[in-house]
Amino acid sequence: ELWFHTGTTCNLECPFCLEGSKPGDTRLDRVRLDDLAPLIDEAVELGVEQFSFTGGEPFIVKDFVNILLYASARNPCLVLTNGTEVVLKRMHQIEKLAAQPHPVAFRISVDHPDEQRHDAGRGEGNFAKSWQCLAEMHARGFKVSIARQMEKDEDEPAITARYRELFRLHELPEDTTIVSFPDFLTPDSHPQVPHITEHCMTTYHTAESRAAFMCAFSKMAIKKNGYMRVYACTLVDDDETYDLGSTLAE
Repeated sequence: ELWFHTGTTCNLECPFCLEGSKPGDTRLDRVRLDDLAPLIDEAVELGVEQFSFTGGEPFIVKDFVNILLYASARNPCLVLTNGTEVVLKRMHQIEKLAAQPHPVAFRISVDHPDEQRHDAGRGEGNFAKSWQCLAEMHARGFKVSIARQMEKDEDEPAITARYRELFRLHELPEDTTIVSFPDFLTPDSHPQVPHITEHCMTTYHTAESRAAFMCAFSKMAIKKNGYMRVYACTLVDDDETYDLGSTLAE
């Protein structure tokens, strides 16, 4: 799996954002089709099976639908998005992707099943817009899923049941996938964590269990200071020690 970071510009400014994204942010540059096409082609040659896209907000990028047209002609694609106004305005462009040789799926952030809690972080009215976006994409034949925030000591079955009620309300499949994420903190955070060494993965894991870690089968391509770079993991684009080079082969 190859991930592409479309840049840290976003239409929202959520205080918990692991990328520190906000309107006008330039920590990571916005990408263009010309930036990604060589990596997409190289990925196909190397046997990559899926392309995934995250931001920022990918649909802030003017070239993004063209990028998806190019990528989904070659492999299945997954897009992580907030599903708000900037996406709804481009639905007439997005619907063209339904006819592509490979499917394009969308994962939309719905942090909490409670509208007030969600909108407290993402802005008033965005809970309703995200559910509208989910419904419109599903109606156009796209596979959709949601990403939510986990909480310490949460009642996971009860939270899932509330999301299932919302799926029914918005005429979505009741078994729509829910992906739960812990708090990854914001860029440059230095939390207190258990001590980890370079030998932990070989000391405490088998080859089989290591293969299940995302960094064993995924890489992330970002654009930084005008150049495309490949990073070892999707969660470390603020740490240059994880920079692996400018090409996938490298």
